[in-house]
Amino acid sequence: MIQEALKALRRGEIVLVFDADNRERETDMIVAAEKIKPEHIRIMRNDAGGLICVPVSWENSEKLGIPYMTDIMEEASGRYPVLGKLSPHDIPYDEKSAFSITVNHRKTFTGITDNDRALTIGELAGICRDDRHESFGDLFRSPGHVTLLRAADGHVLRRGGHTEMSIALMEMAGLTGVAVCCEMMDDRTGNSLSTEDAMKYAREHDLIFMSGAELIESYMEFRS
Repeated sequence: MIQEALKALRRGEIVLVFDADNRERETDMIVAAEKIKPEHIRIMRNDAGGLICVPVSWENSEKLGIPYMTDIMEEASGRYPVLGKLSPHDIPYDEKSAFSITVNHRKTFTGITDNDRALTIGELAGICRDDRHESFGDLFRSPGHVTLLRAADGHVLRRGGHTEMSIALMEMAGLTGVAVCCEMMDDRTGNSLSTEDAMKYAREHDLIFMSGAELIESYMEFRS
């Protein structure tokens, strides 16, 4: 299944990944950022319905100079004490939030349309692919409508979130270490989509569905 998923990602297709029963218990749509098109944003917005985010590898995050949002809050808490009280230290499924800053490309208008978000994401992947990280501040503005997620150093070897799993997939596929992910929600229950319904969606739309455990095991073999 992992090889089929990697082939699909190289073709610019969406794959579905379920994390784990002892974590978020969510299935995310994942696609390579360098392959992003407005159609991908539309599908994620309509069929997934969660927050469309952009995982960035630890290496690219370092070169871009993007911090964790919690680091920004800690730095600013001296002037704005409420930020210290808002610390996400009690996340029930993890010990640290992967959220970084939000951005728009400077060529976008509002930044929220499918076209604008695809432009922002594609251009970000482009400067990372071409090692033009120093142009980040010139080409993008913040805050924006594209949420960046900073992957942990070591990726799934250190943390088993969709952020790291997305980047592990990109690495194994030989793609740029920037991805796009979105949680699949359930219109009927108001909760995340069940694994059974996510698998059914994958079958109906001819998409690859895989578990986080399978992905992490494959990545450990890939790195060994």
